[in-house]
Amino acid sequence: MTHIVIDGRELRTSTGRYVERLLHYLQKIDTENDYTVLLKPADIDGWAPTNSNFKKVTCPYKEFTVSEQTKLKKQIESLNPDLVHFTLPQQPAWYKGKVVTTIHDLTTLRFTNPDKNWLAFKFKQKVYKWLMKRVARKSIYVLTGAEFVKNDVVQFANINPDKVVVTYESADPIEDPAEPIQDLQGLEFIMYVGRPTPHKNLDRLVEAFASIQQQNPNLWLVLAGRKDRNYERFANQLKKRGIVNVYFTDYVSEGQLRWLYENTKLYIFPSLSEGFGLPGLEAMVQGAPVASSNATCLPEVYGDAAIYFDPLNVSEIAQAIQKVLSDENLRTELINKGKQQAAKYSWQRMAEQTLDVYKKSLGA
Repeated sequence: MTHIVIDGRELRTSTGRYVERLLHYLQKIDTENDYTVLLKPADIDGWAPTNSNFKKVTCPYKEFTVSEQTKLKKQIESLNPDLVHFTLPQQPAWYKGKVVTTIHDLTTLRFTNPDKNWLAFKFKQKVYKWLMKRVARKSIYVLTGAEFVKNDVVQFANINPDKVVVTYESADPIEDPAEPIQDLQGLEFIMYVGRPTPHKNLDRLVEAFASIQQQNPNLWLVLAGRKDRNYERFANQLKKRGIVNVYFTDYVSEGQLRWLYENTKLYIFPSLSEGFGLPGLEAMVQGAPVASSNATCLPEVYGDAAIYFDPLNVSEIAQAIQKVLSDENLRTELINKGKQQAAKYSWQRMAEQTLDVYKKSLGA
């Protein structure tokens, strides 16, 4: 049997849904190849193979470290794989075996993170730019989640577009029962799910929300996500500016997230840069109308199932919110179109396309 190693170190991070679904469906569709999945020590007990051809091993080497470049390289070589699938560009730059790499987007190259030391982040960003180009060029195939990202990577790394394969992601209905958030029961709210890093554009979202509060004094903006230092900093800024009716959920369970999607008047996605835009698609699955930025891949993924705005224009963001709030027919139309759009995507199809790439790579 052919031996394939999958780098699953990102299983519990923001890209973990992609990794988890890929592993889930590969185990259903591939009984021919042997797989070894690399997992961080904290994740090793939280994931169990369901296919006897799959095994897991502990990989303690963190991304963006010297040990990733040296010790991870040695670990992979000791496994003697026929092919390695790195689910992020972070990987040993001088590993010489056959490689497939998933590049989700180039956002990290273009935006800073105020939660990190500025000088250290800029240095890492420069190294990451070099690594990204090297990885794109040395991989037999590169996988992306959208045509926009494919074209972005091709232009950035100056590689043949034929080696970049688009494997769209998907969104599953939340199966946990809806669990109300007590503080929000009976309130009218719009919502956003995710981190408050600069490319997520929450500053302009909040400005737009504040501008429509006179027309909608009882409306709340719900920001769902774990309260890290970025969120704490953001909350303090809002307090200083006197902006009210903004609710920070901190961590929410699957049931609470389902309740939010099912009860929100609008899911708003103001991002400046995305590789797929999974939260908006998840909102559509759960029956929430979506207003989205028209940046990067989002119109490609959401089609005609969202109302779009220029994310750099606060007035346009406010107008989009107000338009959905004041037009129940439009809201119903967006909900119906959203469910239809979300149904076009399939995690199993993504896994099948990825397996096809594995086969082509092994024959290369």
